[in-house]
Amino acid sequence: MRVIWVRHLDSDKVFDLALVTTDTDTPAEDLVVRYSWRWSIEHGQARNRTPAAVARTLPRGLIIYSLVIVWYARHGHTADVVAEHRRRAPWYRTKAQPSFDDMLVLLRRMIIASRFLALRAQQPDPSKISDDELAWAYAMG
Repeated sequence: MRVIWVRHLDSDKVFDLALVTTDTDTPAEDLVVRYSWRWSIEHGQARNRTPAAVARTLPRGLIIYSLVIVWYARHGHTADVVAEHRRRAPWYRTKAQPSFDDMLVLLRRMIIASRFLALRAQQPDPSKISDDELAWAYAMG
């Protein structure tokens, strides 16, 4: 793993941005450019304003990232999943590796399925599920 500290030339800060990457071969300048291309399409935005918030958020984010990848490697990556991706999306025919977003989408689908598919065989128990889940269960039934 590698950390690239980026500082704007007009800034008086020690650094303005920390990029964490597993790419140890690409020059730092190229990685910063690549990051700038993705900035406008990334999901969400960290709202950390203090060093303590960053100290809490970064390790948790890396742990969650790692857990999703481990889950996908152990339980999510199957020939059926790959075949379904390639059937639905033409760009998967040549794609060699799943993206983190692919892994996260599959995990979300599995979580939703595990919460709602079991409810279809019988009527939902309103005392055990929230109003949103109850509405979803009725809609799916």
